[in-house]
Order: sequence, then structure tokens, then C-alpha cells
Amino acid sequence: MTGGDLKGISSMATRQILAELVEAYREKTGRTVTFESVGGVDAARRVRDGEGFDVVALASDALEKLEADGHLVAGSRVGFALSALAVATKADAGPLTFGDEAAVREAVRRAATVGYSTGPSGTYLMSLLKRWGLDAEVGPRLRQAPAGVPVGTMVARGDAEIGFQQTSELIGVPGIVLAGPLPPTVAHETLFAAAIAGRAGDRDAAREFLAFLAAPETEAVKRRNGMAPA
Repeated sequence: MTGGDLKGISSMATRQILAELVEAYREKTGRTVTFESVGGVDAARRVRDGEGFDVVALASDALEKLEADGHLVAGSRVGFALSALAVATKADAGPLTFGDEAAVREAVRRAATVGYSTGPSGTYLMSLLKRWGLDAEVGPRLRQAPAGVPVGTMVARGDAEIGFQQTSELIGVPGIVLAGPLPPTVAHETLFAAAIAGRAGDRDAAREFLAFLAAPETEAVKRRNGMAPA
């Protein structure tokens, strides 16, 4: 890319936020940024395989690994959004409410099927099951969404009775309703960040875009899409 135009890759969790922010950036600067949003595991693999991206936006821990392996410009990582874990049920089943951690544990234990993602929210759910001693009991009832498929879609069509994923990926999915806030002892936030790819053609332009992602003027877009400023 030339003239300040950039090509990026991101996970699905930030797809809508980035779609709105790149449009705001274009209006502000006249520069075009084009993101392809895929499953986070697939995005990291493609960066490792050497595809020609300028900017990479993923969960911060995934970027740390890519940076450590030399696939990103060292020190360029910028956190731009925090995403909370949420739980969804089918709309006609009514929303769940959780008074404490025990209530969340019981809901998972009783669910006929539990949907989860290939991303950081899925990794966190696995750690919860292990902490609760439910990994063996619930394991056969787990349903992992294919990369790039929202867990909410599985819940809506009845493939999972309840589903865990980032709030930003669940809001707006038809046919589901989000549970009440998770209790503090099981609440979890994922930091999403962006960094300059090692193969970036215009690192200065990429650095300017990353600064925009973290700027105060982007806060409203993040909150509208179920995230908070980092």
C-alpha cells in the first residue's frame, strides 16, 4: 500500500468497531484502511505465514507472541479496547441472572449444551471449568463455534443452550438475549490491541493509524459496540 493507505487483519471481535473507526479515519485524514476480519487463530497464522499486512489487530496476548517471534515491529503494540465476557441464551428462553459465582457454575452445569469460541473468551471458559472441577462433566456437552462464526448464532439456532463470548460479538445477533452482568469473581475482560506488521510498507502511516485507534475521540464507537476504551 502507498500514500498512507493501509491493509490490516483482525479477529472477529473487533470487526464492527474497526469498520466504523476506519470510516471515521478516512473522513478525518482522507486515508484508506482496509481490514479483513477472520477468526483470531487464522489471523495469527496468516501473519506468521508472511502475508502482506500493514496492521494487525488481535487480543493483546496473541500480539505479544507474534511480536516475540519477530512478525511485528517491536514496541509498536497499542491497546485500544477492552471487551467483557458475556453469556447468551436463546431469546424465547428468557435471560439468565447471576447473583454470584455459584449461580454461573450451576447454569453451566445444568445446560444441555454450552457454546464457546476459539478465541480468548473460549480459553477463559476452559479455565473456569477446570477451576470449578467441571471440565470432565461438562466437556462432552461443549460446542465450539467454527472460527469466524459467532457463538450467538449457535445459540439462536439451538446448537447451544447457553454461549460464552465477547460482548461485542454477541450484541446485535438476532434471536438471543444476554444474561445479566457476570459477578466480579468470574467477570473477565480481554484487551484488544493493534500493532505494525513486520511487512508493513509505510510504518509511519501505520503508526499514525494506531494512535487514532487509541484516541479519546474513538470512545463513543467502542462503547456503542460493547467495548470500553483501553
